[in-house]
Amino acid sequence: MKNIFLTVCLLISLISGMQSQPTYSRDIAPIIYKHCANCHRTGEIGPMPLTNYTQVKNWANTIRFVTQNKMMPPWKADPGFSRFLDENFLTDEQIKTIADWVTAGTPQGNPADEPPFPLFPDNSQLGTPDLVLSFAKSHIHKGNGKDEYRYFVLPTGLTENKRIKAIELRPGNKKIVHHALFFADTTGIARSYDDQTPEYGFEGFGGFGVNEVLNRDQFPGYVPGQKPIYFPDGLAQILPKGSDLVIQMHYAPWAVDEADSSSVNIFFARPDEPINRIVDDYIMLPFHLLTGANSFFIPANTKKTFEGVYTLPFDVSLIGIFPHMHYLGKHWEVYMIHPNGARENLIKIPDWDFNWQGNYYFDRFKVAKKGTRIHAIASYDNTSSNPNNPSSPPRFVTWGEGSKDEMYYLPLLYVPYRQGDENVIFSGTSSVREPESITPTEILVYPNPGTGELTQIQFSLEQGQAITIEIRDIHGALVRILRQGEYYGPGRHAIQLHTASLSTGNYLVHMHGQRFSKVMKLVLKR
Repeated sequence: MKNIFLTVCLLISLISGMQSQPTYSRDIAPIIYKHCANCHRTGEIGPMPLTNYTQVKNWANTIRFVTQNKMMPPWKADPGFSRFLDENFLTDEQIKTIADWVTAGTPQGNPADEPPFPLFPDNSQLGTPDLVLSFAKSHIHKGNGKDEYRYFVLPTGLTENKRIKAIELRPGNKKIVHHALFFADTTGIARSYDDQTPEYGFEGFGGFGVNEVLNRDQFPGYVPGQKPIYFPDGLAQILPKGSDLVIQMHYAPWAVDEADSSSVNIFFARPDEPINRIVDDYIMLPFHLLTGANSFFIPANTKKTFEGVYTLPFDVSLIGIFPHMHYLGKHWEVYMIHPNGARENLIKIPDWDFNWQGNYYFDRFKVAKKGTRIHAIASYDNTSSNPNNPSSPPRFVTWGEGSKDEMYYLPLLYVPYRQGDENVIFSGTSSVREPESITPTEILVYPNPGTGELTQIQFSLEQGQAITIEIRDIHGALVRILRQGEYYGPGRHAIQLHTASLSTGNYLVHMHGQRFSKVMKLVLKR
């Protein structure tokens, strides 16, 4: 009897150990498919595909190393300081799960436990664009091991102003495109510089200088691996008629010549969407430094920290923030001091990496009233102990666009404040209502009934895929298309719906993807 008891205890212990031991199918695949596969698949920027058990197992030790050191996924903002839309970082628990799985010998587990692989779109992540602008020629990026900043001028041909919901770069050569910025130029200056060079485009140094570029209308830029922002319902930017879209393309250092011919997808606001907020941007430049406009320089073999303060002259609601610096950069910290003395964090990047610049959009409006002081602190290391220093030996550095120059550059995306912005939320990750469980492909509309101008459509996906969300009347007739063929990854999501233009009554929220279709009733009251 004693031996039987010991055998039973041993079996229970073994079964318990097997259940607690991480497996690929149950524990690792959900992490990889949500946080890694967008870049690590055929044709994308990741150096190796991670789309199935065999591929992930072959790179298991590398994955453990880069996740433990938080090199991957390349999300640089500190989540303990402030939160953003579309965050892509691993929790300490997820990092430990990966390490435990590798230590256990990378067991596959039951294949039936593995979630479905995302259905990534072949082209745009946002659906079918309204306007596509493409390079007129291919550009050859020289294989000289140096960064290249190059401007390309793409005539829009627009005969009227257009309300823009999103701009999406489709790199022709993902290996070399580091990042890109977009500007609207109505003056023809960029085109004149392009005409002066025999090659396609022109270099980002010299004549077409920093102020000439950055003082133009700027749109959200491109960063590898990040889905472009599609502005929340009711918000848009203006692309002026007769303008040129100017792209500042940063090509990464490369050993051999590589050709690139990229294109840009532009998405207009649909006629049925009420646009009542025009997005603008303010750019913080060195003249706001506490030490003076001419103090931005970093002598060789020194470390320096700069602080700039800008006092808002009017009320704003901040949408996003985009810190920028070069190879000497080490650290960013930006916060606001409100007129009542309260502090509010905006962003902290404790370990800046020039290779992974990000576009950071808040998960809700950050309201800042007139008199709010925005503090921006940036640190630089111009010593030989900085492994990223592009100059050996270190040299005197000041402001410039070149990779051996430096920048203290902080665009802030905003709209003028409107009463009630304090309650506007763009994401369900920190929503006023936290649904304890939204089952895959379930729709939750909140508040419902809706009595104000805004409501939120929340949903959860087991399998990443392109989805369409429509608002229909109670008889099924189409009222509005909220999203059309936009890709969403596995997990929880939320979309803002502006209801002010809708009459009171009953509606249907119809959400359908490549493999599902769901309907939720929405009641509007005033």
